[in-house]
Amino acid sequence: MTTIKTIEIDQDQFIDGQKESELAQGHDLLVKVMAVSLNPVDLKHVATFKTGDLRIIGYDSVGTVIGVGEQVTDFQIGDQVYYAGTTTRDGSFQEAQLIDERLVAKKPVQLAVAEAAAFPLVSLTAYELLFEKFNFIAQAGANEGKSILLVNGAGGVGSVASQLAKWAGLTVYATASPRNFDWLTQHGVDVPVDYHAGQPNNLEQFADNQFDAIAVFYSIESYLPRMVELAKPFGHIGTIVGTQKPIDIALLKNKALSFDWEFMFTKAREQYRMASQGQILSQITDLLAAGDLKSITTKTYQGLNAANLNAASELLAAGHTVGKITLTV
Repeated sequence: MTTIKTIEIDQDQFIDGQKESELAQGHDLLVKVMAVSLNPVDLKHVATFKTGDLRIIGYDSVGTVIGVGEQVTDFQIGDQVYYAGTTTRDGSFQEAQLIDERLVAKKPVQLAVAEAAAFPLVSLTAYELLFEKFNFIAQAGANEGKSILLVNGAGGVGSVASQLAKWAGLTVYATASPRNFDWLTQHGVDVPVDYHAGQPNNLEQFADNQFDAIAVFYSIESYLPRMVELAKPFGHIGTIVGTQKPIDIALLKNKALSFDWEFMFTKAREQYRMASQGQILSQITDLLAAGDLKSITTKTYQGLNAANLNAASELLAAGHTVGKITLTV
């Protein structure tokens, strides 16, 4: 056994540490980490830990396979891969990580490692919500004539969801601050919408029954009544953010609307269709190669260490981040 570097959580802060390296067995790959990204879910998990409860977190990762389990069939030593991981095992903020091959795909060759690290978690989240929960067709141009509204469209998930929706033929509306409207249009949005109340192009401008689906990448409590008005009968309203208080889904009944939760970690937690995540990431790789998806990395820290993760966390916690923050080893 060899000792590897880790970054752990202690008292709501990242600290540098170390642990004994593990061997790949079964379906596992042992991946030497080259780059990671930081997501809001990382900060949410940090907030749940108790003092002295040391854990290695982190989800998005790009790296090189340095070990394979005896049941691995699709990868070999030397492959460069990317993945979003799981909440049930040590995360990617370490020198080398074990990851189930079914959650993994080959890294897009045309992207630098920092750019590739931005995609897995948000791509899986956006793809599953659009095509597995909202039931849009995952083919180029296959949903023409239909429209979608994305609330908080300039964040990490929104920036991929807008591009996937545009590729699939949807007309895409998305909310953001006006200073981020250029970012929205560069990433597939047809109609930028000001999230500030009282502005001429905010959510109040739209007629009822306008959108086939609405995705809320923010706390949905205050938005839900207006979303119900804007959604077409038999449409979908979905979110990825947990609620702080109960919401009244009885509001959806008279329009026969569906309420959809998307939680990217469900498949690994429940051992349910795990291989579909590797397959989705392979499709994301193809879309990147074809130019249908653009980079969403907006800031990169050089060095995967506690100091950089703490600085990145402060930036992300401020709540105004566009795209994704990544860190390279």
